[in-house]
Amino acid sequence: MITDFATVTLWVKDFDQSIRFYRDTLGLEMTSNPGEIPQFRVGTGFLVLAQGDFCPPIDAFPPDFPQVGLVTDDLDRMAARLMNVGIEFNGNIEERRDSRWLKVCDPDGNLIELVQVKV
Repeated sequence: MITDFATVTLWVKDFDQSIRFYRDTLGLEMTSNPGEIPQFRVGTGFLVLAQGDFCPPIDAFPPDFPQVGLVTDDLDRMAARLMNVGIEFNGNIEERRDSRWLKVCDPDGNLIELVQVKV
């Protein structure tokens, strides 16, 4: 039986630029050593960066669906942190009865969703 995700992989061109985004801007814990393929702990799994060109499908539906969603315990604080370092949002904070979310692109155009689950 499958119980959780182990890894999610995103394609990036520049490891150093992407490491700064995921580690320094989003605050993810980097678990790999220098010279290894970058990976970050996210809950019980890992976000892995592989080098290559990101190529979104031309016929995606919906067209703005994120490649990965990351849970935050304070979306407003995360949004302020991103604004302070000049990260542009892909739209505004959206909300429904069980969650709030915000979309941003990483340096390579991967659409990342930051989600706060309501309790």
